[in-house]
Amino acid sequence: MTKADGAQRRERKSDKTRRRILDAAADLLNRKGFDGTRVSEIATLAELRVPAVYYYFDSREAILEEVVNIGDRLAHDNVVRRLNELPPDASALDRICAAFAAHLEMVLTESAYTAAAMRTMGQLPADMRARQLERQRASGRMWRELIQAGVEAGEVDPELDPRAARMFLLGAVNWATEWWNPARGSLEEILATAQRLVRNALAGPLARSATAATPRAALSPVFIPPP
Repeated sequence: MTKADGAQRRERKSDKTRRRILDAAADLLNRKGFDGTRVSEIATLAELRVPAVYYYFDSREAILEEVVNIGDRLAHDNVVRRLNELPPDASALDRICAAFAAHLEMVLTESAYTAAAMRTMGQLPADMRARQLERQRASGRMWRELIQAGVEAGEVDPELDPRAARMFLLGAVNWATEWWNPARGSLEEILATAQRLVRNALAGPLARSATAATPRAALSPVFIPPP
């Protein structure tokens, strides 16, 4: 084995260990929140000793901030991916509904990191929260542009405050982790329900008139979760 091969193996092992630490932290953040997550518990769940955790991260806060960063990025990337999958002639409301469904998918089932990020956002220390807001500028711009496109197309009620509407809906989606039970409703059902609620909440006169004669099943775009 060459020195290069040895270095690559050590790097892969290092990456795996770091991921174990972050996975454990994400799990604990979901269950115990920011203040309730301890490095000793992270180490136990990751099957490591506490000094080993500090070899990879300088502090508890650094671990938890990394989890939140990953969760935010995964959610944003999934929304962008779902939007890119839509046909070019998708309406503004179709795009908005797909975006909220993609975000909800990550929060509920696809990413413990995203769920942890959404659960603990309001618990972060002021300096960490300020850094998160700075990192979220791209996501915020994307959501603003989606809603604004709906307003300009006449599909979103012009009497709504776009920012308030966006924040209300994102808050509702992020809160779903607190009550959703997969034993009482499938992911497909909750995503379809969320899209219908978003559509009905935002629809302006033009959108309502356009969908008045549309069969009920066609009002909510079909959202297929990844395998």
